[in-house]
Amino acid sequence: MIDVAFTGAQVRAATTAVVIDVLRATSTITMALSSGYERVLVAGGIDEARELREDGRALAGEVECERPEGFDLGNSPEETLEPRGRELILATTNGAPAIIAAAAACEEVYAASLLNLDAVVATLAAGPLDVLLVCAGTNGAITLEDVYLAGRLSALLEGERTDAARIAERLAASFERPLDALDASAGSVGLYAAGLDADIAFCAQESITATVPRLTRTIGDVPILEALPENVDAPEAASAGAVQKLQTHKRISM
Repeated sequence: MIDVAFTGAQVRAATTAVVIDVLRATSTITMALSSGYERVLVAGGIDEARELREDGRALAGEVECERPEGFDLGNSPEETLEPRGRELILATTNGAPAIIAAAAACEEVYAASLLNLDAVVATLAAGPLDVLLVCAGTNGAITLEDVYLAGRLSALLEGERTDAARIAERLAASFERPLDALDASAGSVGLYAAGLDADIAFCAQESITATVPRLTRTIGDVPILEALPENVDAPEAASAGAVQKLQTHKRISM
């Protein structure tokens, strides 16, 4: 069964949870692991993130779209393209709490974004289809961009789906391009106001990496995500294309 939780507060027990925060936490996590960070530690708040800091760890996060004082990075996926340590600590307003909730309730937890859409679909198709697509939302409210991606994922998976999943699919089908959905969302308003237009365009790119972040363990209440080994059954051409796209974007950003 494929189901959708429209906000992080709706997380329930499931075999597999896929956390979605398109703008921007799961996009940032995906790119960090694609770019060479060994793992991402998800902090429950800014103070906890600071406590986790040590040599070899870069500190990333946001409060109301802005980089917190003393942090190495904000929550922009492009900022992770050149790793500043072996590990990344990430504290965000909505994505991090959704990942923490999913880690506490579900057997397997993955992070999805448009950036790794094809790879996430391939991973889910190979496993048991009791899948909860968790939209992080914003401050407890539903966000269009997260439901859009949930609908895209649901439509690409086989199996029964709930009415929530069907609603997400219908919403996703109403947009011709990913960027149209992101631009139409309330989530983009704050990013435009903060001068982070480039993040919206970057997060709207589809399947530029084959990296799938997976929860490997939780230490205390800190979920740790690492890159799932690439699916050996995935078409080699698709994987090669994703790598080429990622390398191209790295060159552009330098």
